[in-house]
Amino acid sequence: MNQMKERIKSYANQYLPEAISVRRHLHQHPELSTQEVKTSAFISEKLTEWGIDHQCGIAKTGIVGTIKGKNPDSFVVGLRADMDALPIAEQNTFEFKSLNPGVMHACGHDAHIASLLYTLRILHELRNEFQGSVKFFFQPSEEQYPGGAITMINEGVLKNPTPDVMLAMHVMPGLPSGTVGFKAGKYMASTDEIYITVKGKGGHAATPNLNIDPITSAAQTIIALQQVVSRMAPPTIPTVLSFGRIEGLGRTNVIPDEVTIQGTIRTFDEDWRAKAHQLIKEISMNTCKAFGAEADVFVDKGYPYVVNDEDVTMHSLQWASEYLGPDFVKPLDLRMTAEDFAYFSHRVPSCLYRVGIDFPESDKILNLHTATFNLHEEALENSMAVMSWLTLNWLSHK
Repeated sequence: MNQMKERIKSYANQYLPEAISVRRHLHQHPELSTQEVKTSAFISEKLTEWGIDHQCGIAKTGIVGTIKGKNPDSFVVGLRADMDALPIAEQNTFEFKSLNPGVMHACGHDAHIASLLYTLRILHELRNEFQGSVKFFFQPSEEQYPGGAITMINEGVLKNPTPDVMLAMHVMPGLPSGTVGFKAGKYMASTDEIYITVKGKGGHAATPNLNIDPITSAAQTIIALQQVVSRMAPPTIPTVLSFGRIEGLGRTNVIPDEVTIQGTIRTFDEDWRAKAHQLIKEISMNTCKAFGAEADVFVDKGYPYVVNDEDVTMHSLQWASEYLGPDFVKPLDLRMTAEDFAYFSHRVPSCLYRVGIDFPESDKILNLHTATFNLHEEALENSMAVMSWLTLNWLSHK
């Protein structure tokens, strides 16, 4: 494998300028969830140019394909990248900033696409050197419920052939460029959205006794719901309950008829997740009822938690250490953020790992989902190389 390692390094170094150019093109032309039409066409054009077989139009804009080595049915490694951008107005000033007003690749999916594209180009060049197959997925709509992963799965992408293992990477601020990070077991939280409408009786703020105040009822409800985490959640199960929006369209002297509340709950256990949903409904309705108001509660069930298979993760970590050196492979903490790669991870032994993107000699972390997010593009060289190396090791390990 030492000779293969050198070939991968050579290819990754050779393709880095192209990968950076592709990432910049994608960054300039971001598309929102379910709208990745031009992004998909661009990816397909590259794959076609390199002679890589693929199918478009999966879950509307998704792409699936297979690179076959010798004895292609012997073992299948799945590789996935997400494609969508976010509704964020970019504040960066570099020349390749977004040309689409109010839309930005603020989560690094442009880098994910570029990395997977050139991983596939490397693997396609080496297809006569390995046994088995590489099945790849360019997935739409990671950022928006119900998520492109489950839509693609429901359309049969995990069949013909079925991957034996799956790998995915995600860029990570806080990790230096040139490093990668792994965590075995449960890694990222499930995520559900909470929508509460508190209904009262509006009127003049000077005569609250004649009204049923949904503002105070909503405030009491938000406070009461904190008990779900602080007193009702099992202390061994990480849980976060947060509310990011409350809207009551009255004014200084007008009590409105209703108030809407929106939030999220995230955790790592399906039984507790279901119980928490029920508690949110009961506490909201009973709290509002105590003040004469009513509460309509809808909990929109989102992605499950991401679970990194112990065997897949530990082998991948070991091989990444062999490629980069152990000092460049970092342990990861549990994260309360969510990823719809979770749907793949619950069906196929999987590993979602992280690629460091922090700029060298800078202590400034450019966080995901912000208007100034950016990444050290040289990280793409190791990103495509590590995924290629892990893939080939899995195909020879089988």
